Amino acid sequence: MSWRVSITRRWYAMGKSKVKAYIHTLYEVDWSNKTVKLKTKKCPRCGSIMAHHKKPVERYQCGYCGYTEFVVGK
Repeated sequence: MSWRVSITRRWYAMGKSKVKAYIHTLYEVDWSNKTVKLKTKKCPRCGSIMAHHKKPVERYQCGYCGYTEFVVGK
């Protein structure tokens, strides 16, 4: 038995659930219209996907170029 299998078995034995695939957190699929939509914004400066931070101040931030947009009044 490899070390990866033993770690995985211990992970599930501790009651951990399987982690959802990362790609499902970025896109929203509408099966009726057969469209795929990005859940977050794209960076206007470099075109990368921006991260949405809620604390301490709600904002969108690009990890590639450092561009930041603050959310004002929702």
